[in-house]
Amino acid sequence: MDIFFIMALVVTSIVMVAFLVERGLALRWNKVIPPAVAHAVENYCTDNDLPRLRGVAEAHPSSLSRLLLFASDHLEWPRNENRELIETRARHEMTLLERGLVVLEIIVGIAPLLGLVGTIYGLITLFGGMTTAASATDTSKFAGGISLALNATLLGLLIAIPSLVGWSYYTKKVENLGIEMASLCEEFLRKHYRTQETVTALAEAGGR
Repeated sequence: MDIFFIMALVVTSIVMVAFLVERGLALRWNKVIPPAVAHAVENYCTDNDLPRLRGVAEAHPSSLSRLLLFASDHLEWPRNENRELIETRARHEMTLLERGLVVLEIIVGIAPLLGLVGTIYGLITLFGGMTTAASATDTSKFAGGISLALNATLLGLLIAIPSLVGWSYYTKKVENLGIEMASLCEEFLRKHYRTQETVTALAEAGGR
């Protein structure tokens, strides 16, 4: 039965490493917010730039690109309604970015507990199998048994600590990515609708 706890901790460590690597690749800044797309937003001036912006976004699939394409599909809507629509869509994109973080959070909680359960079970088995004669003559075996039991706790902590570090780091990174995407989407809407308002104002002035 003691091997069960060790194997469970080994499997947990493999899952932890897999999700740390997967989230590290998925949350790369250039993958979520491609520089070319951000540059296209920064250089957006008039409606004539919209096809170029859409082309760049389509050529660089990412969370930011999907938000910008979604916003550009609803530019006939009023600015406030379009912003609210993007905010709803952005929550969906944030959910995709946060995918897998809950697994790391769970590992942070269960790894030390699993190691502790393994230790307690090992000690119970060790003490339960002892006899008076054995305790007097086989001290080295007793010490080895305790060492084996404590290894479960150590392994649990060695799994939980990097999981906690990874979860904290990736959670903060998702937050920063969300803020940057929101800023770029707002910049796009502000520039586009400001251009529309300017054109409308000029048309009204020319008609007087």
